[in-house]
Amino acid sequence: MARPQRDLTSGTIGGTLLAFALPTLGSNILQSLNGSINAIWVGRFLGEGALAATSNANIIMFLMFGAVFGFGMAATILVGQSFGRHDVEGARRAFGAAIGLVLMGSVVIAILGWLFSSEILHLLATPGDAMGLAQAYLRVIFLGLPASMLLVLVMMGLRGTGDSLTPLWFMALSVVLDSGLNPLLIAGVGPFPRLGIAGSAWATLIANHLAVAGLVAYVYVRDLPIRLRGPELAWIRPSRALAGTIVRKGLPMGAQMLVMSSAGLTMVGLVNRQGVDTAAAYAVSQQLWTYIQMPALAIGAAVSAMAAQNIGADRWDRVASITRYGVLYNIMLTGVMVAAVILFDRQVMTLFVPGTSPALPIARHIQLIASWNFVVFGVTMVLFSTVRANGAVLAPLLFLFLSMYPVRIGFALGARAWLSVDSLWWSFPVGSVVNLVMAALYYRYGNWRHGSLVVAPDADEAHEHSHTVAEPGGRLQPSG
Repeated sequence: MARPQRDLTSGTIGGTLLAFALPTLGSNILQSLNGSINAIWVGRFLGEGALAATSNANIIMFLMFGAVFGFGMAATILVGQSFGRHDVEGARRAFGAAIGLVLMGSVVIAILGWLFSSEILHLLATPGDAMGLAQAYLRVIFLGLPASMLLVLVMMGLRGTGDSLTPLWFMALSVVLDSGLNPLLIAGVGPFPRLGIAGSAWATLIANHLAVAGLVAYVYVRDLPIRLRGPELAWIRPSRALAGTIVRKGLPMGAQMLVMSSAGLTMVGLVNRQGVDTAAAYAVSQQLWTYIQMPALAIGAAVSAMAAQNIGADRWDRVASITRYGVLYNIMLTGVMVAAVILFDRQVMTLFVPGTSPALPIARHIQLIASWNFVVFGVTMVLFSTVRANGAVLAPLLFLFLSMYPVRIGFALGARAWLSVDSLWWSFPVGSVVNLVMAALYYRYGNWRHGSLVVAPDADEAHEHSHTVAEPGGRLQPSG
């Protein structure tokens, strides 16, 4: 008998949101802890150059990830709204279509990434000392991209049905495998080969393949709602109309990740030009920022899933309250994380670099300037999560682009004359504040509330009910 899914359309809003968000937060903690443990192994075994190399490679992977991730996000919205209206078949059709699109896209990107890894790293201005290490690491990570994408997609689909606990358990499995295999494959302990920095990437690849195999098996054994059987497997090859819906909504959401990661790549290029110590300090800062932003990401995911189900159930009276609780929880939890990181920054940073490293004081300085911007980021994340839950994707993309490029990168370059290298760090809060202002105005005055997304019962049709007027360019093309 299938495990019952959480009904996100009833019960107290604050309690339901928090109960759904906490397992997602746990998954994010585990994922970030895994990245930090791996960085500790790399930094301790291989030094600052290898640590900078993994930082450069991981940002590239985030860029590649975003190219197909939007399809999964679009399908999750369709799954959530379908469950809100008790349309299990529609949820399965949307999920099957997402599997087909995401796997096809991730395989293509993995092949291209393997072939052009060196050119990508040169464009990033990766320091010469880190170039060989970064390429060895990046190529293996590209090989594991399809399994990584499928793992994330199944977890997203389960959250769309109201199940945030199952993804937590299988994220824990992946983390235990990855963090345990890292030192064995880096250093060649026992029967394991000595692979150096590539060993860290191979550990991730093996862990993700085993975790996704276990998760898919669990979905079928427990007969969870997103499972596909018999004729339903044909839905992995989506109808043209359903694929069009997912692509129209998924491309802008994936583009948001591309904007964030390409801006991150641009920032890394600017930081790399300051030398290997500053690059290593920035890599350490990014490790801490993954923890600071965890509450925002978890609560944003919970708000999106909960809002989607309530929109599907036509419970608009609950959507505004969901957003308010999301904002409140984000301010509280992210504020605590910022304070903790600033108070204990040295103790945490020396896990990644020695206490005598010249990168350490630079990293502490970065934290003091830039960390508080994640409180602003968290509020913006909630507002974007709510409007995206009804398929409004173009406006958030536009706002993000403006805040990242003309504002953040523009400030980082334009303010160098009087702030020197600090213009890089101050550009983070400046961009976040501008993004929040635009997001708040759109949430309050935009017409994103019109219509909802529906997967038609006919396998050859999928259509969007009246939502095409929800924002300009509702029939979005890739050029935006």
